[in-house]
Amino acid sequence: MRHRHWKSMAALCGALLLAGCVQSQAVPVSQSRPAQDAPAKADLPALPIFPIANRTVVIDPGHNGGGAAHADEINAKVPDGRGGMKPCNTIGTSGDDGYTEHEFNWAVAQLVRDQLAARGFQVIMSRDSDTGVGPCVNDRGTLGNRVGAAAVVSIHADGAPAGAHGFHVAYSSPALNDAQSGPSVQLASRLRDTLSGAGFTPSTYVGSGGMNPRPDLAGLNFSERPTALVECGNMRDPGDAALIESPDGRARFARAIADAIAAYLG
Repeated sequence: MRHRHWKSMAALCGALLLAGCVQSQAVPVSQSRPAQDAPAKADLPALPIFPIANRTVVIDPGHNGGGAAHADEINAKVPDGRGGMKPCNTIGTSGDDGYTEHEFNWAVAQLVRDQLAARGFQVIMSRDSDTGVGPCVNDRGTLGNRVGAAAVVSIHADGAPAGAHGFHVAYSSPALNDAQSGPSVQLASRLRDTLSGAGFTPSTYVGSGGMNPRPDLAGLNFSERPTALVECGNMRDPGDAALIESPDGRARFARAIADAIAAYLG
């Protein structure tokens, strides 16, 4: 009986693997090829077949590289999570030398993904390249709900006047559900504390002590999972820009964010 049981389990596992039942870090819903003259519109990742309890993490690199060429799509209005409407997305900001926020977000997000995956976390990315359009902010906000995420972290950089510098961490406030009222604040606090401990300076120009509660971000408002958004620094400030644009600086940001997520999830 035991021999037949293990033979049956092996056959089942083999069938699941042949059916594509393997963990992936970013799985597009559609496999159709985009037109040659247009970037791919970002598809939402598929639900993981087996979400890992307390180990499934969504990483959301803000914006996308193809947005600037597709203004109609990113300017289309979507719900903001508080009864209003706002654009699907924006193109993000950039440094004075032209280095773009979407490039920075994508670079850091990949490093965070790889570090978390190496620690045994199941990581879902909100987009699988830096050449597409979208997803819209409301879809990014519901992604963690759909995949049963234990934590959702959105990665950004800011564009403020030179002289304003430092990171800040946003969370949805006033809270719209239980996840936002407690766990999201705890996740945001852990990110703030870990970034500070890694030597990064809390923002001198927005929020307080590196924390920035906000009501206007759909990616936070729609979430029913612990969710926070990190603005790593000001791309228009020379000091912050030097960190943001250097491989070592990006690696430091990624290490601190991954460490914070791992510590939050215990």
